[in-house]
Amino acid sequence: MKIVNQSYRKKDAMQLVTGQPVYTDDLVPNDCLLVKVLRSPHANAIVESINTAIAAKVPDIEAIYTWEDVDQDGERCTYAGQTYPEPSPYDRLLLDRHVRFVGDIVAIVAGKTEKAVDKALSLIKVKYQLLDAVLDFRTALDNPVLVHPEDTWKANCPVGADNKRNLCAHEVIEDGEVDKILAECDVVIDQTTHTKAVQQDMMEPFVTYCSIDTYGRLNILSSTQIVFHCRRIIANALHIPKTMVRVVKPRIGGGFGAKQSCVSEMYPAFVTWKTKKPSKMIFSRYECHIASSPRHEMEVRVRLGATKEGKIRAIDLYTLSNTGAYGEHGPTTVGLSGHKSIPLYRTEAFRFGFDVVYTNLQAAGAYRGYGAPQGIFAVESAVNELATRLKMDPIKLREMNITREGDIMPAYYGAPNTSCALDRCLEQVREMSGWEQKFPLQQLPDGKVRTMGVAIAMQGSSIPYCDVGGATLKINDEGHYTLLIGAADMGTGCDTVLAQMAAEVLECDYDNITVFGADTDASPYDSGSYASSTTYVTGKATEKCAMKLREQICKLGAELLGCPADAVEFDGKEVFESAAPETKKTLSEIAYASQFGHMVPLEATETHTSPLSPPPYMVGAAEVEVDTETGEVKVLEFDACVDCGTPINPNLTRVQAEGGLLQGIGMTLTENVTYDRKGCPEENSLFQYKIPARNDIGHIHVEFENSYEPNGPFGAKSIGEVVINTPLPAVADAIYHATHKRFYELPITREQIALAGQ
Repeated sequence: MKIVNQSYRKKDAMQLVTGQPVYTDDLVPNDCLLVKVLRSPHANAIVESINTAIAAKVPDIEAIYTWEDVDQDGERCTYAGQTYPEPSPYDRLLLDRHVRFVGDIVAIVAGKTEKAVDKALSLIKVKYQLLDAVLDFRTALDNPVLVHPEDTWKANCPVGADNKRNLCAHEVIEDGEVDKILAECDVVIDQTTHTKAVQQDMMEPFVTYCSIDTYGRLNILSSTQIVFHCRRIIANALHIPKTMVRVVKPRIGGGFGAKQSCVSEMYPAFVTWKTKKPSKMIFSRYECHIASSPRHEMEVRVRLGATKEGKIRAIDLYTLSNTGAYGEHGPTTVGLSGHKSIPLYRTEAFRFGFDVVYTNLQAAGAYRGYGAPQGIFAVESAVNELATRLKMDPIKLREMNITREGDIMPAYYGAPNTSCALDRCLEQVREMSGWEQKFPLQQLPDGKVRTMGVAIAMQGSSIPYCDVGGATLKINDEGHYTLLIGAADMGTGCDTVLAQMAAEVLECDYDNITVFGADTDASPYDSGSYASSTTYVTGKATEKCAMKLREQICKLGAELLGCPADAVEFDGKEVFESAAPETKKTLSEIAYASQFGHMVPLEATETHTSPLSPPPYMVGAAEVEVDTETGEVKVLEFDACVDCGTPINPNLTRVQAEGGLLQGIGMTLTENVTYDRKGCPEENSLFQYKIPARNDIGHIHVEFENSYEPNGPFGAKSIGEVVINTPLPAVADAIYHATHKRFYELPITREQIALAGQ
């Protein structure tokens, strides 16, 4: 391969680093209306009355909207960006009289200046009927206080939901005689882990601009991962035809799953549709922390049974997930806690059950890893505890039990393991980290302890039988190409890797491919950038599309040469007769010929979906220095090895891994979403909510052990999500070796470590 598996610079690199106007707010005119919202100070309440008369008299205020402007008995919707029919329940109204968490929407204010809007917000008078709230997700199921008592609540899919029980989803899946095998095991690890909610905290907040076009349609320019889902969600929320909505994505300053929900789009869309005037909304960092879409809080109980020789025989896993006040992504994130952790090991039996419950807290959503980090923390912590009980090397224990290429994985929907280098990743990390010399610990002269911990992880590559990727390729004057996609590059580099795939097939220079996306009016349909699907699914669509366009180029070239299409070849620059290579037409000549008097279109569109979601795999080892007196923890080195099939762009792949590892370390040690006794978030800015910076840790070292995935483009699998999973159990196990205390709740704070050392 000449283009694929090479480290080309990102398509948008120079525009971004030189500060060119590429993000949503860069492209917005200065004279549009500014939209802000009034938020509820109560976790559960009914708006008895709301007085906006004085606020409406503030100069430069255009409009104020409340629940009285929305049909309270109309069909509800979901803000989750998922393929229709959405598994997430329809439990939202654009403006609801019943507010269900601190930060829920009470009113929308639009004005010409920020000063006017802020003043109007302060003058709105609201009378609330306060209701009891459910703030502890462990008590939510069958609680007499219902988060969604309304009869208009609706579940589109059979996910075991029942709003009259505060239940957003429920299921139990098993294979084999779990209880019988656990009773026979020599060792049974029984532990419960708790991972709190964490924020994505992407650099660019939620931002949306709306306008009305020449044809009276609602045009939305937004920092979103899901242009096509966004169109459907907004149309449903506003009760307008989907044909009247167009969604366009510019450059995105990070998403990590937060922008897989329509967090900011609804409110300026409503304002513009009502007033027919352009408007924009930009979330403050405060709003990003109190009313966005953080990771689901989960409590996971694992029972893991093994022989005294270390053979893992059965895993029983139950997850309780807190979806918050609304069910966005609630029924789907929870599945990954089991389906992306249990299949890592060959077992005789497994059971996976879950309940997803409503509470009166900020609604959760999608975040990189999408439920897998919570489940992998639980299962890998249990495996590390098993290694300690058996006095075994945790890497050796895993080598005895891990899934291998060719296995059928019952806990992974019964799918075959079509490509797997997990065993080689383990060996690579053993060597990279100096495991034999450093594990389990080194006592330092100053009293600090250096320790090691290890973990393995898997993810998926798209949602099988569901996600759809699309690509359109066309040839332009002089033989340059335009690639149109519906996937959203949110800093991940998908524009770059998809261009590399097209260039590989078309045998042209990488710079000869211009990428355009994403626009619901112009792009081919694509589910969007989530579920680790872009490289695997949209990449395969791009590969197929480029192959089809090659055929069209050969067909027209043969027509110009006066010979059959099967008698010519194409080398990326010229079409020539196989038997007479000197008889040829250049690509530029063919491109111009297509514009005059010919019936062969030099344009192709392909779509792709997959019945399989081949897992990428990863192994990570953390070297940690712990001060047991102060509780200070420093991650000195994190060594990781990833099997993502064929890395399409090794540099971008490595950057993805490094960023995900840093986020995982933050989730383990510093990131913490907590609420006071009234349900108000206590970490509402980056002063209180501590995300790690690159200089907060030592060396990150990432290598690759490449398998070849036969169902992926050029043998590729995904990379985006698997990379966040290993730090949680690896760092936690390293801390155990320093303190001789296992921590089952994240984050592991300095105070907890210091107290453990006493």
